[in-house]
Amino acid sequence: MVTTTATNRAAAAQHAAGHDHIVVFPFMAKGHTLPLLHFATALSGQHKSLRVTMVTTPANLAFTRSRLPSSVRLAVLPFPSLPPLPAGVESTDALPSPALYPTFLRATALLRDPFAELMASLSSPSPPLVLVSDFFLGFTHRIAADANVRRVVFHGMSCFSMAISKSLIASGPPPPGCVDFHVPRMPEHVRITAVEVPDTIAKISDPEDPVVRFVMDDIGESDVRSWGVLVNSFATLDQDYVAPFESFYQPNARAWLAGPLFLAAGEEEELDPESCLSWLDKTTGPVVYVSFGTQAHVPDKQLDELACGLVQSGHPFLWAVRSETWSSPVDVGPHGRVVRGWVPQRSVLAHRAVEGFVSHCGWNSVMESLAAGKPVLAWPMMAEQQLNAKHVADIIGAGVRMNVVDSKVVVDRAEVEKMVRRLMDAGSKEGREMRDRAARARQEAKLAVSGGGTSRMALLKLVDELQGSYDRDVTVGKMDKTEV
Repeated sequence: MVTTTATNRAAAAQHAAGHDHIVVFPFMAKGHTLPLLHFATALSGQHKSLRVTMVTTPANLAFTRSRLPSSVRLAVLPFPSLPPLPAGVESTDALPSPALYPTFLRATALLRDPFAELMASLSSPSPPLVLVSDFFLGFTHRIAADANVRRVVFHGMSCFSMAISKSLIASGPPPPGCVDFHVPRMPEHVRITAVEVPDTIAKISDPEDPVVRFVMDDIGESDVRSWGVLVNSFATLDQDYVAPFESFYQPNARAWLAGPLFLAAGEEEELDPESCLSWLDKTTGPVVYVSFGTQAHVPDKQLDELACGLVQSGHPFLWAVRSETWSSPVDVGPHGRVVRGWVPQRSVLAHRAVEGFVSHCGWNSVMESLAAGKPVLAWPMMAEQQLNAKHVADIIGAGVRMNVVDSKVVVDRAEVEKMVRRLMDAGSKEGREMRDRAARARQEAKLAVSGGGTSRMALLKLVDELQGSYDRDVTVGKMDKTEV
């Protein structure tokens, strides 16, 4: 008869051999994938003894491979076929229409069986130390638990916006007619309006909404039952909101603030196929950079008004446009540049000529602007971007907000001109203050990832805690089989 102690010793020995392998599985959207590529790069650089495997799909392979060191191994899963999703569309930025987003989500859930086979192959002769996977890939939690592997979840959001979102789901929507309200569990100064509630949270009680249904059916409790949460943020930015955020998870689960992950990954030479940096080198005067990310759909009418407003502002501008069919109704002249290809955003924001950023306030863009010390004109489009805009402009004080009550309402050219001039007015009291706040955030971001910094230590302690957690479980006679 095998005793419990002997069984526990065997389990400990089995896991000891696997304490050097981390598996990373990002959601197939650029804003979710890039931070985890940086995380994998940072891990492989700071922990030389670790093996890191990045999971991807065929159409994402080239993008992924080009942004990882050779020390990170790649595992490629076949992307499921699910009509009417076109073949070869394996990332949200490749979707021909936003209407296909729910279908895309359902297709990613069909990766369950191929991923289970992959985890089985990676678990022989011993299982990995941890699976770090995206919130949207809820099925990965059960697969990891069945293999006695911890799961660390990644959202691609800040503690601020995640804590508010979870609180709103738990407490329900604000009372009708409420102008602004305090968010339960958050510090007293955190008050939001109905407009700032993320779309999916506002619709959370609607079972007919396909995205809500996916969140409820395919993600469910997998998120909050995770061993921990990887957060692309840093302590001085998000520390006040860590405890409220952690309170929604199982006891002892921690939020690991290890960002900005692109800084933690070290120097990276970004691709610049459109020669944006050389254009900036030759441009005179403070430049405003404009980008709404890879996923937000901006209608042609709004692009028209934005083009006119930018030209009327009188400031040189570099503008990343996602639409391949839109054409500007005005001549942007020699001081305006419209780019439709890939833009090296971090390098652009760090360029000495750029002095302001018109942004949708996706969290990656917020982090990149703060790390570059550049003020933001926050123009949220979707998801939690209203909360990010509030965070960067109202709380951090490193920007101003476009008056957007409804993302479907077109902001006219006069308002664009006025707000761009306000952003770029470095001589006004407001302009000086937002630049001072942005510069302070830049310094804090650099300190966080430097030797002894809070983010660098979090990355080191994350690995140590994971390795120790298996030893503790075996000591008390249990291995983690978290229920979903």
